[in-house]
Amino acid sequence: MTTRPGGTWQNWGRTERVRPQYVEYPSTIEAVRRAVRAAAARGLPIKAVGAGHSFTGIAVAPGTLLELTELSGLVSVDRERGRARLLAGTRLHRIPALLAPYGLAMTNLGDIDRQSISGAISTGTHGTGARFGGIATQVVAATLVTADGELLTIDDDHEPELLPAVALGLGALGILVDVTIQCVPAFVLQAVERPEPLDAVVDDLLARADAADHFEFYWFPHTDVALTKTNTRQSADAETHPLSAASKVVDDVIVGNGVHQAVCSIGRAAPALVPGINRLSAKVWGDRTFSDASHRVFATSRGVRFREMEYAVPVENLAAAFRDVQRVIGENGWRIEFPVEVRVAAADDLWLSTASGRASGYIAVHRYWRADPTAYFAAVEEVMLAHGGRPHWGKMHTLDASALRRRYPRFDEFTALRDRLDPNRLFRNPYLQRVLGE
Repeated sequence: MTTRPGGTWQNWGRTERVRPQYVEYPSTIEAVRRAVRAAAARGLPIKAVGAGHSFTGIAVAPGTLLELTELSGLVSVDRERGRARLLAGTRLHRIPALLAPYGLAMTNLGDIDRQSISGAISTGTHGTGARFGGIATQVVAATLVTADGELLTIDDDHEPELLPAVALGLGALGILVDVTIQCVPAFVLQAVERPEPLDAVVDDLLARADAADHFEFYWFPHTDVALTKTNTRQSADAETHPLSAASKVVDDVIVGNGVHQAVCSIGRAAPALVPGINRLSAKVWGDRTFSDASHRVFATSRGVRFREMEYAVPVENLAAAFRDVQRVIGENGWRIEFPVEVRVAAADDLWLSTASGRASGYIAVHRYWRADPTAYFAAVEEVMLAHGGRPHWGKMHTLDASALRRRYPRFDEFTALRDRLDPNRLFRNPYLQRVLGE
């Protein structure tokens, strides 16, 4: 294990930065245990970081920062049950190649796959699909290094009642060193992406979501168009019609990233141009049909840096919440250059999941990273809270423990487990102190 003096760490969205006192690069589980014991002996908090894709300070490590890049790879596969054990630092985009020799795939993914598996589950990262939960719902076992440097195994035979807490634990219960995920047989996705009249899509939103395996839409503010994405699951031996290399370059690199980067820069310099630019963007984005291996369809390349806030509301409130977001943008006369994303997910039983106990709809709002999101995000947050919203743990929000406790029925059970596993708050940081309390 390599230990270095701390340099400055910052997250992808440039919303958080810290200069840790120590940075360590463990490549084995035993090295993580030694790092935890050393931090405790120094009286310093310790935090693991993944790819830094959270916009909140959930991974900020002012004491010892554990960079888990080298703790990566496939540990084992249970072919009979279709389960794969992965080291915690494994990046999501590397998992498909690890599972391919076994004919397996992850059940669902989000639209970004740069995160580590442990970071994705710990923050509640999710995709879309009325019958599918977030990535953490795929976890069937996990191993933690606890505050005393010991290993805590959670699986079918060892404290299985704790899995709903550990699978989405915010990094507050210990350092995840491996996770076991329930996989499915590899499959193909057929993708249909097209612009449709916004009002018709919103009016029929829940029916559209229920009728599809995976449905979502994007809305460029100041337009009347919904850019819909409908993905249908097919068997692995289905005929595929993937995007050509040229199409990928044009749609995803030139238009999706290059043109959008220019649009964001122009919009920041001349906000009055944003509505016209958005109307043009809505015309040139998202009108294609293709099919490919599931992971190639779920995830897209995001080259334009942004900041994001996302809230989950009861799915029956989703359309009304979206209409209210439209209203506050219009009433304030804001010129918003980034699309609003709308998705759905099934209810689950994870204690701190945004979908805990209820089918959920998600509304994500973004601003270009050089634009000030404060007023926009505050207004949208007010809308989401009025509709029973819960904030994504890895995306910007202002709630603290007193507000969150009212929104999560099992919040106190989680904090009691934290008291048991980390009574001295070795895994603390300012964000966790805010959202979980001291």
